Amino acid sequence: MINKISRNEKRKIRHKRIRKKIKGTPTRPRCNVFRSNKNIYLSVIDDTTGKTLTYANSLEKDLRTKYKNKEIKYSDLVLEVASRLAERCKQLNITKLVFDRGGYKYHGNIKKIADTLREKGIQV
Repeated sequence: MINKISRNEKRKIRHKRIRKKIKGTPTRPRCNVFRSNKNIYLSVIDDTTGKTLTYANSLEKDLRTKYKNKEIKYSDLVLEVASRLAERCKQLNITKLVFDRGGYKYHGNIKKIADTLREKGIQV
């Protein structure tokens, strides 16, 4: 009998492999990405203390209503969430991040997140 590993399990294996090499510090915290079928979650984490410094996701009320009413599509939603995260990082005087792609391929919406953060002045 062949046991097929699900795509999400493969992603988790890749994420563990990436996390062995990436550490967030107080001067350069880690920007973690998680995406589901409907939503996107970004968080900035200091791994030395194990605390989330700031976050942004598509479940915020105004974004959720825009997306639910189909005023914006998913790719535009991703850009909006990334720009909100960049603004929140600037408020905390965070200018450098380590980008943790979460086991996802660095293309499409994941690449858009990194590019948007760079455009907003955050070094990724």
